[in-house]
Amino acid sequence: MTHDTVQVDELDTLTLTGLEVFAHHGVFDFERADGQTFLLDLVVWLDTVGAAAGDDLAQTLHYGELAVEVAEAAAAEPVDLIETLAERIATLVLAHPVARRVSVTVHKPNAPIPVPFADVSITIVRPRGRSSADSVRETP
Repeated sequence: MTHDTVQVDELDTLTLTGLEVFAHHGVFDFERADGQTFLLDLVVWLDTVGAAAGDDLAQTLHYGELAVEVAEAAAAEPVDLIETLAERIATLVLAHPVARRVSVTVHKPNAPIPVPFADVSITIVRPRGRSSADSVRETP
């Protein structure tokens, strides 16, 4: 079976959990001014057979470099919604040729919610070839 014919349920997963980023996202002016901590979880579906067989980092996703890329992207230009931030991160991950699908969870543990809560988060799952631009075009 070639790399191109591997089905998603036959792929391996790389998981990065609890990546902590300080950023200035949010709909309120004080969130933009003061900033807050966001926690990011990623699951990336990829085929690691070649990397494992040859003990070759070039055939897989370098999770250290990925963590830095994601942190930098998450801390970049502020957005209103954690959904938008999750989409930005998913697009970045899927730019890696080995990444076939990604799940991104953005946690906003200090969100301005007026009742006690432990966490608020959004999780999106994107396969290669599906982007927010495609979703906007499909909306009636």
